Amino acid sequence: MAEARVIPLRGGGRASRERGERRPDEAFDGAARELAADAERVTARESAPEPADWEKRLAELLAFARRRVQGEYEVDEFGFDPDLTDNLLLPVFRPLYEKWFRVETSGVHNIPAEGGALIVANHSGTMPLDAMMTAYAVRAEHPAGRYLRMLGADLVFKTPVLGAVARKSGQTLACHPDAERLLRSDEVVGVWPEGFKGIGKPYRDRYKLQRFGRGGFVSAALRTGVPIIPCSIVGAEEIYPKIGDLKPLARLFGFPYFPVTPFFPWLGPLGVVPLPTKWHIEFGEPISTAEHGPSAADDPMLVFNLTDQVRETIQQTLYRLLAQRRNIFLG
Repeated sequence: MAEARVIPLRGGGRASRERGERRPDEAFDGAARELAADAERVTARESAPEPADWEKRLAELLAFARRRVQGEYEVDEFGFDPDLTDNLLLPVFRPLYEKWFRVETSGVHNIPAEGGALIVANHSGTMPLDAMMTAYAVRAEHPAGRYLRMLGADLVFKTPVLGAVARKSGQTLACHPDAERLLRSDEVVGVWPEGFKGIGKPYRDRYKLQRFGRGGFVSAALRTGVPIIPCSIVGAEEIYPKIGDLKPLARLFGFPYFPVTPFFPWLGPLGVVPLPTKWHIEFGEPISTAEHGPSAADDPMLVFNLTDQVRETIQQTLYRLLAQRRNIFLG
């Protein structure tokens, strides 16, 4: 009866050891040691302390300073300096946005990721902090991190230092040529059509929109074919409750008004500190203008209707947000 042939295990036997081959248990031990070493390296990398926020910020500032010294930054035809804006100007407003006003932003997805758009917002608060918070929201909250190129009044650019800083941060004069050039360059442009009538209105008229001018912003959007995005801001009205206006002082300094609040000028510099109200900024659904064509900008009835539509959308959104708000300071 034939016996079954026994096939030796691979790598077994004296001959194989004499050829320098390792036994299975030796190979297993070597692989285990290598895996353990790899695990130790991964653990070491994961347990390495992350740089502190202040260290990261210091490194960014040092890199920023090096770029400024070496001239490695760009400024556009309007004077906008993105590097300066991101590293020095916008960070100033971060504590106000996140800690003081605790701004909640919604509808930011309505701002296109690319291409031009016109954001139209209500204006309030005695000081234009609402514009600054909106600009910060667009840059910080939008997935594409877009810049808001704001249109400002003549007074902004006539004021020493402030005018230069405004230019560096991307603002420009509120006029048709500048607005249309920015929109045709695929920028997101912000406008506050109520102007000083909105920002300087008495506290008793809070959240009641003032006249939107002659609809110049609508004409700019029609000529460039960009969408109009209504923006409603709740919380700014209460930061400096305006209860009076010292007109002689306003004329003396060339201001549109000289506000009197429950704290200013009675408390001096302390009265300039804004109240820590809870803010909400909502970007509404875009209103398309492309289907009308550039020539529609010369149709006064269409311009009026679109202006009224934008204004009414913002006003109704303000009423809705106010109805949802339980407390001025807690939201």
